[in-house]
Amino acid sequence: MRAERNRCADLLRVGAIGAVVAGHWLLVDVTYRDGVLSGSDAIEAIPWARWLTLLFQVMPVFFLVGGYANAVSWTAAHRQGEHWRSWVQGRAARLLWPTAAYAAVCALAVPVARLAGAEPAVLARAGWLLALHLWFLPVYLLLIALTPLLHTAHRRWGAAVPLVMALAAAGVDVLVLGPRLPVIGFANYLLVWGSVHQWGFAWQDGTLTTPRWRCRALAAGGAVLLAALLIRGPFPVDMIGAGTRVGNTDPPSMALLAFAATQTGLLLMAEPALDRLLARRPRLWARISRLNGAVMTVYLWHMVPVLLVAPLLYPTGLAPQPAVGTAAWLALRLPWLLVLSAVMIPLTPVLLRVQRPLLRLPRGVGPVGRWSPALLLCGLALCLPSLAVLAVGGFAPDGRLAALPLALGAGGLLAVVCSGRPAVRPPGDGAFPRTGTRR
Repeated sequence: MRAERNRCADLLRVGAIGAVVAGHWLLVDVTYRDGVLSGSDAIEAIPWARWLTLLFQVMPVFFLVGGYANAVSWTAAHRQGEHWRSWVQGRAARLLWPTAAYAAVCALAVPVARLAGAEPAVLARAGWLLALHLWFLPVYLLLIALTPLLHTAHRRWGAAVPLVMALAAAGVDVLVLGPRLPVIGFANYLLVWGSVHQWGFAWQDGTLTTPRWRCRALAAGGAVLLAALLIRGPFPVDMIGAGTRVGNTDPPSMALLAFAATQTGLLLMAEPALDRLLARRPRLWARISRLNGAVMTVYLWHMVPVLLVAPLLYPTGLAPQPAVGTAAWLALRLPWLLVLSAVMIPLTPVLLRVQRPLLRLPRGVGPVGRWSPALLLCGLALCLPSLAVLAVGGFAPDGRLAALPLALGAGGLLAVVCSGRPAVRPPGDGAFPRTGTRR
């Protein structure tokens, strides 16, 4: 009999994708001047809007729920004797196949747009908008690959693992801010987001929620540290942008980790109430469950409506262009959201239907040999930098197709799939059952 799904985990992931979509749509300021369609980040022109990033920065939720889901899945697979290669391959392929389909469509759109006469600068900007959110995938794929090792460390040392990672992240920040060693800052992609991922392990086995005071302690400790880092430290309040002195997201900072601790503690404190709410309202729960199946699709494709709607509304003069931050501009944010939603809502089921064949694509093919783990790791070693380069430069840097990272990513996916057949497990090792959770 399947374990009961964790309704709260499903709800958090659906709510997080809603906040990501709304935040990205709100911050896009589209302009059309002198025959050129362009766009900018509205937060750069609205200083007070940086405080709103405390509401719209929800990426910690994705890593928290991802840690929970990976703990559930790996625990079940390990119990059944599945090799780590097979498990990592299966989890990675589930992300890479839909990502490959999205990248293929965007890559095909670049030469089509060039043939249609698109300006290189406009094409480069559009390609960047379509790729900027891909940064999440290489980080999460890395954590998937490390989950067997990190989960073993969690079972042995518990909370000491994220604590050591947090201290190391603080040390990285010191080296970045002091001796000015920016390259070492990229270690915090693993250390900061890895800490949140470890909290997901602790949520899954109950060590973070039993006794309940641990959630409150995490929230309170995070809030105190965040206040100290924002008031007395060098970090800006902006939890999304790069900031003026030092950024919080590129790479992640200790301030972002403190924010993540506060957010995680508060959400887990609310878990019992959210569970009761969803248990009393089966229709709401059924809707959340259905939406949960569309999260990856929405995340990948949510900037497409912007590029579909903007050329129709702005060059034609249907959409006014008041100055960013004015009352008129703010008043137009709601209609802008409604228009984009009117495109995204019917587009999502179409995309899900078109992507359905991806679910039948093999996660792995060929015989399994001693070389299989090495081939899998080589494939991931190609996919991770490929996705990172696309997220930074977009699909059309300088107006030309980013052929090299796309080719490397395709080669990496091929290596992942060809690293051997995955083990066969019973269907439904669902993302969020309550296996092992103590109440």
